Amino acid sequence: MRTSRKLSVALACPEGHWPHPDWPAPDDPYVERVVSLRPPPPFRVPDGVDVVVLHCTEPLAELRELRAGAVPVIVVAPHRDAETVVEVFRGGAGYLVEGDYCTCMLSSAVVQSTVGHTYLSPAACAALRDGARRAAVPDAATERLRGLLSPRERQIMELLSTGLGAQEIGLRLRLSEKTVRNNLSNIYAKLDARGSTDAVLRWLGAAPVLRI
Repeated sequence: MRTSRKLSVALACPEGHWPHPDWPAPDDPYVERVVSLRPPPPFRVPDGVDVVVLHCTEPLAELRELRAGAVPVIVVAPHRDAETVVEVFRGGAGYLVEGDYCTCMLSSAVVQSTVGHTYLSPAACAALRDGARRAAVPDAATERLRGLLSPRERQIMELLSTGLGAQEIGLRLRLSEKTVRNNLSNIYAKLDARGSTDAVLRWLGAAPVLRI
């Protein structure tokens, strides 16, 4: 995925706690600069910021106090329990579990968040799916919902629910990114979903989205 310009990121993190002092690299294709937001919260996001990365130990509490407005948020935290990951995801934020991602993945998460994709690291994906299964509506209801989708749309939703974006889904299914996005628009309409987060929760049979 490419953007027309490099992005500006606000990093909300206690001083000295960020594990990637050399990020972004000079040749990073997506991120141009990082500005620091220091605790204590509430954090105020300055103008011109495209994405906020919130590195914290208590993601649910600190996400509530983050004044990001319409700016997308990616949480980086040590928790990998289903409850935390599901609630962060329901709040519309991406989630990277500490030690479960690389800086390339972080940059990818940043750029994908600007086009409405809620990025999850592999451990966060597993926790989301586990939490959604445990909080699921009856299987028959979930299957009726899934039955609204065509076989191709079901393939796309299965990949979307593992944390892949439109570009990665297209590569897996040998489809253009535009075709995947068109399919996603149809899926959202059929599932009565407001976007990828809502659609994934419905696909997995989780409860309706509750905003943080």
